Amino acid sequence: MAAVKQFSAKQKTAMTWWANPKYREYDAIICDGAVRSGKTLSMGMGFFLWAMRRFSGEQFALCGKTIVSLRRNVLHEILPKVMARGFHCEEKRSENLVIVRSGGRENRFYLFGGYDEGSAALIQGVTLAGVLFDEAALMPRSFVEQASARCSISGSKLWFNCNPEGPMHWFYREWILRAEERGALYLHFTMDDNPSLSPRIRARYEKAYSGTFYRRFILGEWTAAKGLIYDFFMPQEYCARVPEKPWERVRISIDYGTVNPTSFGLWALKDGVWYRAREYYFDSRREGQQKTDAEYVADLKKFAAGETVEKVIVDPSAASFIEALRREGFPVSKADNDVADGIRVTANLLKQRKIVICEGCESCLAEIAAYCWEDSGTGRDRPKKDRDHAMDEMRYFAVSIAKKERGGGIAMRSVERAAR
Repeated sequence: MAAVKQFSAKQKTAMTWWANPKYREYDAIICDGAVRSGKTLSMGMGFFLWAMRRFSGEQFALCGKTIVSLRRNVLHEILPKVMARGFHCEEKRSENLVIVRSGGRENRFYLFGGYDEGSAALIQGVTLAGVLFDEAALMPRSFVEQASARCSISGSKLWFNCNPEGPMHWFYREWILRAEERGALYLHFTMDDNPSLSPRIRARYEKAYSGTFYRRFILGEWTAAKGLIYDFFMPQEYCARVPEKPWERVRISIDYGTVNPTSFGLWALKDGVWYRAREYYFDSRREGQQKTDAEYVADLKKFAAGETVEKVIVDPSAASFIEALRREGFPVSKADNDVADGIRVTANLLKQRKIVICEGCESCLAEIAAYCWEDSGTGRDRPKKDRDHAMDEMRYFAVSIAKKERGGGIAMRSVERAAR
């Protein structure tokens, strides 16, 4: 792991604000802004330094969208650096606990995942001296408020970091716009605030985003999602012919419908790129008839004939169809159906040409040309639910390979976080 040779002024502030008399009255810190700007690294180090300098025998919470992402984004990045400063860290994975010792002091840091509204119940009842919220804007408001309310120890503080979302997002309106009123120090980061980021890497990230994602992740703006979702996608630039065999691996992604269309995409790996080599698309309304699970299973057998399929990633709501596939021996995996995060991952993979739609996939190409954001006015990013079935199964596939490749940095969130 590369050592951090220097910190910017803003990173130093994020690490040491709690010791600065200038910020004595603040009870929280919020760091938002561009990806790869160094906010998570500096805040995470500051959180452990503060906790171990000011407390002993207390409990703290480290909160992320999931515990898996929290371990990857915070523990993996931060703990080696605080250990290099003389801290002893002992992780008890079965208890989701990290015990940190330094200079005769010992504190306990519990890991919590704030994935959905039900997550708030997980943190009820615990008494805390501080909480670090990693990617606070991705967590439900109920979870953040419940965790914040647990901080009843004298001198406790709240630590928030996040990338921007929409301007109607609750965290932007309730915390960032009201930071001073809430007694929170607000620091907005750009890539210029990360001196360890090389010009080459910065340029790579700037090229990887467009439209809404560029404004949020590169410019660091809380901006509304408008217009086409994959606004950069031009068939003449991003499409390709089906690669010649042999293919290295094959997967199939499926969005299942009875009244709505059903879409299959066959993905073939060749020289490090996944190609959507062919598709199946059945629209029951257009055809004037519906198909049963058994008929779709039969169609899938024909569609996959001659291929060694390592995984079939299926819409998780299609329970009966999933069971039918398993009975026929297909290696089924339920798709991750986090829409907003999945779109981010898919856009990044398309932009980097890690996934490519081949020229014959007409339904997929027709949908991507019209796939756009819904103007919901709620601050939550939602695509319009119209002719989006190939888009859904493409997203299922993209997330499936992103999960596998996170260490290699092709998933959007993972790429963003790798050096923060």
